[in-house]
Amino acid sequence: MPALTKGKFFLTWIILILWSGSIFSQNPIVPPGVYIADPTARVWKDGKIYVYGSRDESPAYYCSWRYDILVSDDMKKWKLYPDRFSSKGEHDAVPYSDDLLYAPDCWYKEGKYYLYYCLANNTLTEGVAISDSPTGPFIEGTNIEVGKYHEIDPAVFVDDDGQGYYVWGQFNLKMAKLKPNMKEIDVSSVKENVLTEKEHFFHEGTFLTKRKGVYYLVYAHMGRAGRPTCIGYSTSTSPMGPYKYGGVIIDNDHCDPGNWNNHGSLVEYKGKWYVFYHRSTHGCKSMRKACIEPVYFNEDGSINEVEMTSQGAGGPLNPLDEIEAEQACLLYGNVRIQTFSPIEEELGKIWNGDCVGYKYLDFRKGVKRIKMRIASGANPGKIDIAIDNSWGQSIGTIDVPGGCNLKNWQTFTCSVLPVDGIRALWFRFSGEGEDFFRIDRFQFEK
Repeated sequence: MPALTKGKFFLTWIILILWSGSIFSQNPIVPPGVYIADPTARVWKDGKIYVYGSRDESPAYYCSWRYDILVSDDMKKWKLYPDRFSSKGEHDAVPYSDDLLYAPDCWYKEGKYYLYYCLANNTLTEGVAISDSPTGPFIEGTNIEVGKYHEIDPAVFVDDDGQGYYVWGQFNLKMAKLKPNMKEIDVSSVKENVLTEKEHFFHEGTFLTKRKGVYYLVYAHMGRAGRPTCIGYSTSTSPMGPYKYGGVIIDNDHCDPGNWNNHGSLVEYKGKWYVFYHRSTHGCKSMRKACIEPVYFNEDGSINEVEMTSQGAGGPLNPLDEIEAEQACLLYGNVRIQTFSPIEEELGKIWNGDCVGYKYLDFRKGVKRIKMRIASGANPGKIDIAIDNSWGQSIGTIDVPGGCNLKNWQTFTCSVLPVDGIRALWFRFSGEGEDFFRIDRFQFEK
């Protein structure tokens, strides 16, 4: 391994070790510098909720060769367990392949946890590994024979009668019965076109769950803007269908200018339901981060579409606390979330006319000023602070001088008009040229 690569690898592990003992909250639920996509959430017998997902590591390609796991007992604070399963390297658990690992799922049965993974491989896509612990490490990865159906994004569901189902595929969804050993499917039971792009807007990334006798298939939905930015759902009274299209649960469009897809799960925890999904960063299709929103069912079992927020499963953000700029849930224009150190992120690549939104902040204690940590660029720029929406009332303006190199951080302040209630916060950017400042964090003062 070259010295530079070895140094970067070591630094990454130091960061993960530090974070693995830490807790963090709000959206996204992963720490700065860590990118977990395709979040499948599971509640196990210890009462905690576990998130299994892909781990992005480069803007140049999706996913990586390992999985991390997130764990919480309150949906607000999360602990990261890094490198719990790998397809190559020091902790290689897939002896027959060194391919990238795409989206996983996990299930518990009779003292064992079964991790279902898929590989970027046209003939050995599906696999399963086993652990005595929900956080692994998962070992002994073995191929699952799926006949001619070598596709991606496995999901597993075991019904009340003990029968398990294996669900996977792109563009049209396949489903088969799992054998009792949880490591094989009955290939003769494979059913194609359980969901289709034409009828259900199905793209990929499925999750199967059950509520009040109704089966919900949750998946990446292709019905808006020609991209699978939505989490959609369809319902049935039988696990293998037929399924009736239900609608959209959440759309992550405008989470990042380079956003392409979505993938998630629908889970009940302590009597409340949540949708897990991901958002892009870095102005690219990959480098995605897991997020959560509460969801609500109507009397007929339908689900109301929810919006992306910065608060996630927690309450509104306190404006008197420091708020990291990368907690913006809506980005319009060229602006993006990016790293400026291995464990720090920022808003950068800001051009004239860009804007970002934060939902929601609780202003009921009152505020008089705002301060922002900013690194200014060559050209001057302006930050117009607004409430409610991107065209809402301006409550203050910060002028940022030019003549700098985007490297020196300074604190800028301005007075703001009185604000009350729980409100969305927006920053509108203007200036000459492009990339005229970077924002690290902000805080209101009384």
